[in-house]
Amino acid sequence: MAYSDFKLSDLKKKFSLELKEQSDLFSDRPEVKCSDYLDVTLKYNLPLAVDINTEKARSELIIAPILLEMRRQLNNQVSLFSGVDFNVDSARGLNGVCDFLVSCSTEQLFITAPIMTLVEAKNENIKGGLGQCGAEMIAAKLFNEQEENNIKIIYGTVTTGTLWRFLKLEGSTIYIDTAEYYIGSVDKILGILLSTAEVEPVSVF
Repeated sequence: MAYSDFKLSDLKKKFSLELKEQSDLFSDRPEVKCSDYLDVTLKYNLPLAVDINTEKARSELIIAPILLEMRRQLNNQVSLFSGVDFNVDSARGLNGVCDFLVSCSTEQLFITAPIMTLVEAKNENIKGGLGQCGAEMIAAKLFNEQEENNIKIIYGTVTTGTLWRFLKLEGSTIYIDTAEYYIGSVDKILGILLSTAEVEPVSVF
């Protein structure tokens, strides 16, 4: 078993989790204006990514630029990994490749704790990616505990690039936001991503 095999019902049974759908879980997070660079990049990349319509194109042309903007606004105080093996506990199926992983560390050569945010890219099926993202969040929690980093909350998002849905793991409960954010609200998406960080954003405009 691997991350991609998990459904939400599997997580609930296997890890004794409580699942809570919560309306507007991140509605109180303030918007953060994106840089002119990201604005121009998305205006150019978005139509191309939508026309190609593969997970790879959406990841490279939409998702990666947004995460790079997040890193830039955090003054490079977080590390960003793409397409990395994240094998934490194979016996329980917590192994496989993460599309994107954000660590609260400047170390970029390898993954160090604490891991705070995981981003799972899906072509069109947001709901189908929730179980996989949840499993990766559980693995991140376990990884942080093994490294003796006391991070109380792990965040995750499942996204098509044009549509984003966020999750939060706290204790033994996974909260799933019922709200979906569209790429037209990129300042809100960026604000939510930045609010998951353990460091303060800086102006990059």
